[in-house]
Amino acid sequence: MTRVAVLGAGGGGLSAVVELTKAGFGCALWNRGETAIATILDTGDVHFTGVFGEGTVTPAAATRDLETALTGADVALVALPTMAHASIAKSLADIGWSAPVILNPGHTGGALEFRAVFRRAGRPLPPLVEFSTLTYVARKLAPDTVNITGAAKSVRAAALPGGESALDWAKRLYPGVDLVPDVLFSSLSNANLVLHPPGSILGASWVESTGGQFTFYREGLTEGVARVMKRLDNERRAVARAFGHEVPPLVGEMVKIGTVEEADAGKSLREAISGGEANAFIMAPGSLRHRYYLEDFGHGLLPFVELARCAGVGVPTASALLELGRALIGNELIESGRTAEALGIEGLDRQGVVAIAREVS
Repeated sequence: MTRVAVLGAGGGGLSAVVELTKAGFGCALWNRGETAIATILDTGDVHFTGVFGEGTVTPAAATRDLETALTGADVALVALPTMAHASIAKSLADIGWSAPVILNPGHTGGALEFRAVFRRAGRPLPPLVEFSTLTYVARKLAPDTVNITGAAKSVRAAALPGGESALDWAKRLYPGVDLVPDVLFSSLSNANLVLHPPGSILGASWVESTGGQFTFYREGLTEGVARVMKRLDNERRAVARAFGHEVPPLVGEMVKIGTVEEADAGKSLREAISGGEANAFIMAPGSLRHRYYLEDFGHGLLPFVELARCAGVGVPTASALLELGRALIGNELIESGRTAEALGIEGLDRQGVVAIAREVS
């Protein structure tokens, strides 16, 4: 049986175990922290509700030891928050992992960050593919239970040069992925880069005063928030264009993923996004330490601004949101994210970044 090492026991990791186990793959589930995986270690079971039905699957293995999870695995599926990517990349490099790696998701700059970590460790980069966004909309109801409200129809997938075998695995595990020319295309197709920061900044006082007791994509997505979102989306598309790619607008990307209904595509940005069923009841962040702040600023906006600088494209909306994020959650928390140095693109211009994404180094 094909064996997949699923790294991460959050909502994404448990969803991957559910879908891939049901599809006939053997999954070894790993998580570093004990709390997230303790119940599964005891019972061996993962319970699920949502778009895949309701039931229980039993992964082939569950462990807190990374080498045990990787033993016999054909591919490593990284389903961790992007804040943990540098750490897991370092661990994989130290182990000497050389089989394919799939970042589900990579978000903005995931593959570039992995490449930089392996280079600093003096290790050859394994075949590596990044997904533009997570293939699931899911929340954990308990340590061993996940509610999967959405499964992406298609996400963008791209590999760094030499990563063809990782692309083959990506298509095998997720037949609906859309293979795009390079990781600049996939990184700049990250919908969360545009979806989360405007509402997180403009709704910060409501987040703090209510503890997030409002729906993020409906009550929190006002016309004013949508106007800021539109400007940010235009900047994202301009940077992609500078790198030679014409990416769809946000609503078009979300229709492709399945989080906006195709019938709503012609409506206003606010109406189209708030009408999507997968995100309808997603609550707002409960605090300024939620991943919509910590992840989507340091690992979404920050690498986007760095790529824009390399491309020579001004991004005033993204820069303003990033600066407000620094004020809200602390500069040190953002600067520990995907800086130009962390991405391995410090001092590079557009041609230098393109060379990494498209040519064998």
